[in-house]
Amino acid sequence: MPVAVVVTVIIAIWYAAAVGLNAPWAHDKAKRAGQELGLAALVQDTWSQDKPKLPAPHQVGAEIWKTTVQKKITSKRSLVYHGWITLSATLLGFGFGTVFGILLAVGIVYNRTMDMSVMPWVIASQTIPILAIAPMIIVVLNAVGISGLLPKAMISMYLSFFPVVVGMVKGLRSPDRMQLDQMRTWNASAAQTFWRLRLPSSMPYLFTSLKIAMAASLVGAIVGELPTGAVAGLGARLLAGSYYGQTIQIWSALIAAAALAAVLVSLIGVLQRVTLRRMGMQE
Repeated sequence: MPVAVVVTVIIAIWYAAAVGLNAPWAHDKAKRAGQELGLAALVQDTWSQDKPKLPAPHQVGAEIWKTTVQKKITSKRSLVYHGWITLSATLLGFGFGTVFGILLAVGIVYNRTMDMSVMPWVIASQTIPILAIAPMIIVVLNAVGISGLLPKAMISMYLSFFPVVVGMVKGLRSPDRMQLDQMRTWNASAAQTFWRLRLPSSMPYLFTSLKIAMAASLVGAIVGELPTGAVAGLGARLLAGSYYGQTIQIWSALIAAAALAAVLVSLIGVLQRVTLRRMGMQE
């Protein structure tokens, strides 16, 4: 019920904003036609324009229905087709970022030199705007003959590895001194302490980081499609919509990206509950 109320309020505000933003064009058309618009006619016009400043929710919904259900998934006009292209780069970049982030976190926790030298650079790397670095990554990789999916995956990795590093460092350091002393009492090696104590203790932190990393990876994949002039992917749909003023197409691609991110994060949440329940860390 709370979710339904929030969604209802957002949709109501959206409809009201569509009337306000699209009203000038409606009044301009009526003025040139020598007509006066009543409230009902104004609302009807602002909710049905072909290229509105802000499309109404039902226009976006109709566009999503048309480009998913009514189009073959192999069609270049299908959101499913474009979503799959973006999803492929997202998952590949997320995988790279997760592995790289975990390895880096282990090195930072177990090596003081890496902790003092690498961690500040990891933090500093995130201060560089992704819109500035994405074209450079693509140009450099294209110069060495690497194109297609991998450059976008590298941009996704750049955004996704940071939360994994931070979360895993926090998680691997979460065991208190008493637990570490107990492992020493049992004469446990560093490897045994890692596998039996530090890694299990880091699981809640890791899964929380993975949710953030997955959303960031999707953003990276979409951003990676923008400077390349891509013809496929949700980023390509956004570009095409902006070129031709198709705001309904832009919003449908945005909603599709948000829905895709929600599904991916939800899947990680399910995996988190199953894993932590099997480890006895969650009821």
